[in-house]
Amino acid sequence: MSDKKRLFLVDAYALIFRGYYAFIKNPRINSKGTDTSAIMGFMNSLLDVIKRERPDHLAVCFDKGGSADRVEMFEEYKANRDETPEGIKVAVPYILEILKAMHIPIMVKEGFEADDVIGTLAKQAEKEGYQTFMVTPDKDFAQLVSENIFMYRPKSFGGGYEVWGIPEVQKKFEVERPEQVIDFLGMMGDASDNIPGLPGVGEKTAKKFIKAYGSMEGLLENTHELKGKMKEKIEASKELGILSKKLATIMLDVPVEFNAKDFEMEQPDIPKVTEIFQELEFRRLIDNFVKTFATEAETAAIETSKTNDKPKATDSAGAGQFSLFGASGDDTTESPSPTEFSRQTAETTSHFYQSIAPGMATKLFITNLMNQKSVCFDTETTGLNSLTAELVGIAFSWEVGKGFYLPFPEKKEDAQELIEILRPFFESETIEKVGQNLKYDIKVLAKYNITVKGKLFDTMLAHYLINPDMRHNMDILAETYLNYTPTSIEALIGKKGKNQKNMRDVSLEIQTEYAVEDADITWQLKEHFQNELGAANTQKLFDEIEIPLLRVLAAMELEGINLDTDFLNSLADQLNKDIADLEKKIYAEADEEFNIASPKQLGIILFEKLKLVDKPKKTKTGQYATGEDILSYLAKDHEIIQNILEYRGLAKLKSTYVDALPLQVEPATDRVHTDYMQTVAATGRLSSNNPNLQNIPIRTERGRQVRKAFIPRNSDYTLLAADYSQIELRIIAALSEEETMIEAFKNGEDIHASTASKVFNVPLDEVTREQRSNAKTVNFGIIYGVSAFGLSNQTDLSRSESKELIETYYETYPKLKSYIGKQVDFARDNGYVQTVLGRRRYLKDINSRNAIVRGGAERNAVNAPIQGSAADIIKIAMISIFNKLNEGNYKTKMLLQVHDELVFDVYKPELEEIKKMVKTEMESAFTLTVPLDVDMDIGDNWLEAH
Repeated sequence: MSDKKRLFLVDAYALIFRGYYAFIKNPRINSKGTDTSAIMGFMNSLLDVIKRERPDHLAVCFDKGGSADRVEMFEEYKANRDETPEGIKVAVPYILEILKAMHIPIMVKEGFEADDVIGTLAKQAEKEGYQTFMVTPDKDFAQLVSENIFMYRPKSFGGGYEVWGIPEVQKKFEVERPEQVIDFLGMMGDASDNIPGLPGVGEKTAKKFIKAYGSMEGLLENTHELKGKMKEKIEASKELGILSKKLATIMLDVPVEFNAKDFEMEQPDIPKVTEIFQELEFRRLIDNFVKTFATEAETAAIETSKTNDKPKATDSAGAGQFSLFGASGDDTTESPSPTEFSRQTAETTSHFYQSIAPGMATKLFITNLMNQKSVCFDTETTGLNSLTAELVGIAFSWEVGKGFYLPFPEKKEDAQELIEILRPFFESETIEKVGQNLKYDIKVLAKYNITVKGKLFDTMLAHYLINPDMRHNMDILAETYLNYTPTSIEALIGKKGKNQKNMRDVSLEIQTEYAVEDADITWQLKEHFQNELGAANTQKLFDEIEIPLLRVLAAMELEGINLDTDFLNSLADQLNKDIADLEKKIYAEADEEFNIASPKQLGIILFEKLKLVDKPKKTKTGQYATGEDILSYLAKDHEIIQNILEYRGLAKLKSTYVDALPLQVEPATDRVHTDYMQTVAATGRLSSNNPNLQNIPIRTERGRQVRKAFIPRNSDYTLLAADYSQIELRIIAALSEEETMIEAFKNGEDIHASTASKVFNVPLDEVTREQRSNAKTVNFGIIYGVSAFGLSNQTDLSRSESKELIETYYETYPKLKSYIGKQVDFARDNGYVQTVLGRRRYLKDINSRNAIVRGGAERNAVNAPIQGSAADIIKIAMISIFNKLNEGNYKTKMLLQVHDELVFDVYKPELEEIKKMVKTEMESAFTLTVPLDVDMDIGDNWLEAH
């Protein structure tokens, strides 16, 4: 390595944007609702550079106000750039504060871009005998490369860095000298910077011209050698070419000065940086930072000062802590610990994972297991379907970096014999069981007649409460919170498809590594999240609702529901006839046959042939837009569109439910078993999958018919449906303290008729059906932020009538309007809103400058507490009812939850007792100033009971 001193100049915004977009599918949002993606990404990159290179001198360079000179030359320069994302705007002040605390120089000059600041400083430093490394992914910097100036480019995420010197630039751009990169960029232009370039010249052509003519000027002087349209275009664009070259040239005369002493790396203010990271909730990054800079004494002090302990990081190969500024000047050769873009894996992390042999080893293991207070376990099975999957093994961990794997024999009788040895552990009330998606494990073990008892901690549920808008699978959580990439299941058994192997086909050694890694990582996540739950004020919600509900849902899913497949087959025949009749009508109205399911063909019929609209909307691909929203708006005036919408609805109903449901009957039970997911909807609502029973249409006659297919267990049972009546309106009345609405509910009035009476100023007994319908639309629409435009689309009212109705509504219910305003203000101040039980919904866009984005967040600020509170209340009811059913040893089972409705398979001799209990538990689940009311009915199928 050269003995020259090295200067590293960091292109701030390039790394900030890179960090932000690295997390775009999985943004880092802390408990305050702040999007910290850009800060985390930037800091990980900066620390990575420092740890890898330990530079003598370092500065971070920012833009300020753009390039005044370039805009003066060309008004459209960078004019096409999108507005800076909110997450980056929020990040920059924090990054500046962190850099100041780290004593890293910030170089910025009003009216100049970071490129120009870096270029000027690099050339100045070169004259003083420094090697300069420009830390940026931006290829434009290649023009500055020389014998002592290099590009230090981050590779694609996870790939580290690459250094571009003169040979690399020559190879990449096919130039003789790096300065020719300016000509290359000028010729081909740059869409991101809005540099026009020469028309018709792309990368290949630009490289060809550089080889032939050496420069932009050389090309323009020899256009007589060109042919055809290329010659015409370039000769007509000579001024544009010269301008583009000027715009692409990095300036080297910015009024900044390289003063070597000012750029020296100094010891940062570690307590101050740590304080900022704690505010941002960067607990993992604190460890990374401390390991990078602190002496052993400082590390101990930081660890002591932390308010939220983290799981100890597993010892990483070569990840020992070192001091960058140790007094001894020790030049350690230890590798840096991994960062966000170079994560830990099983290969780089020291660990001890052991498989347990039968006999004495198993007995010793069980003895040790039973002495623990808390254990993470993870089942390995033959498949994802918990109803059919068989145990291949179970992994256990209760200490970071250590764990055990107990393989299971394939024969069912032998597997049952082994699980019996573990029964005391699983049924112990004193040992806490930890897992990721424990509902799956509980269902698998239930097939072996094992009930998992004792306190539970599910890391997936914990994270859902801490950060509901993120994804919650283990790989994402490990990468986010532990900076660790677990081994993928595909690496063991291959990708989905007919060639995918079974877990039993994998060697015991590999099974052990994979399975125990999962348990180990989940254990570490648990140690992290148990503190986070308290910080997010959601511990009670976790302990008293989500965890108990996990057991309830597992039982419901195992129970399943009976399906009348013969009825569905007859309904399919009816639907086929209805669809065929609609096809004939549509073809007659269009005066030709076409593919109704093809948006392209449909658009041509509606908007070219029939000319239903003067200026029809088009999609980005140039097709006519024929989405539901477009057609619904036109349906009132055109019978063909009414028929098309009905055709679509019936076709979807048939394919999604009538044809699909019989295929989802589980052969082993002859019942349908939906999966309830607790961690999908950010509001707290449950969602249903395989099949989705929450989206069966209820507003159409044919949609309602599908519910007829769900039937009791046998003739000794009947279905009972219990439905909260207008629970969301009751909640908003209570939360807003709107007396008029509260009184209407207390008096048992029809709330929609009551609202209509007040807003239309007519006696209650004279309210028309249409007035009630419009009032109902407004009542529910207010919760979702309905506009006059939206209301007019949903009713027969004009837009002006809708506007007047909404205004009258707010005049009638002034406290409700005030409540909506207060909710939005609370969200702006705190970054979140919460339900009656403290479930938070973070709204990162609540202060966005983009009115459309901000409007969506404002609607969520009102809706989320209402919908989320309703979700919380029915969850409380489900837990209470489930416990009562178990305590009373009833034959009756709870089968389904569909938003505000519960469905039970009731043993007929228990009916009256069950009805009374269910109504009591649902109506007393939570006390509001408005009484909760439950409607109930029974029937020989779900439709009759609903």
